[in-house]
Amino acid sequence: MKNVRLYSYWRSSASWRARIALGLKGIQPTIVPIHLVKDGGEQHSADYVALNPMAQVPLLVWDDEAGATHTLTQSLAMMAFLDRAVPEPALVPADPLLAGRAWELAEIVNSGIQPMQNTTTLQLVDSLGGDRKAHAAGAIAKGLAAMETRAATLGTDTFFFGTGPSIAEVCLVPQLYNARRFGLDPEAYPRLLAAEAACAELAAFASAHPDAQPDRPDQP
Repeated sequence: MKNVRLYSYWRSSASWRARIALGLKGIQPTIVPIHLVKDGGEQHSADYVALNPMAQVPLLVWDDEAGATHTLTQSLAMMAFLDRAVPEPALVPADPLLAGRAWELAEIVNSGIQPMQNTTTLQLVDSLGGDRKAHAAGAIAKGLAAMETRAATLGTDTFFFGTGPSIAEVCLVPQLYNARRFGLDPEAYPRLLAAEAACAELAAFASAHPDAQPDRPDQP
């Protein structure tokens, strides 16, 4: 992979996952900021939709050794690709059952929580006269409780699957940030907090944090 670019929004949890995964694989992409709110959302521009028809972030773009340019959308698809393209460190355990467990935890966030509290959903809640903060906090609490219960069965203390982070932690860390952002105290999830603390020691997680992004505004 050469000339790697990541179209990203500083506080997008899906973009954050992609940044973490790339960092864990030792890849430092050029960040191309896409503002999801400014002027109705830069992701809706014709040029961007031509690259990503879903009009979402993140979008990964790179050149191969032959000079051909490739694009990939969806953060979990990016992680699956990166695990094949750059096998170490692995984001998915080799054991089939543990691999399934890792995907399960990741999908609790990706499919069970994140769509309920993303920008599009919260704008819909606003349009219906609802309470966006309460809606998001409720969805996050339900998902994190399920994740805590499932993670507690793994018999590990820090990382969920051994000595390093998996796709599960890559999804978890941005989601805990969102929990706090929407006023949810994550102290009820000690197993998840232990994994978060272990990840906080790694450079790939620190460099991917929203506060470290070039498009972070002075006042969020």
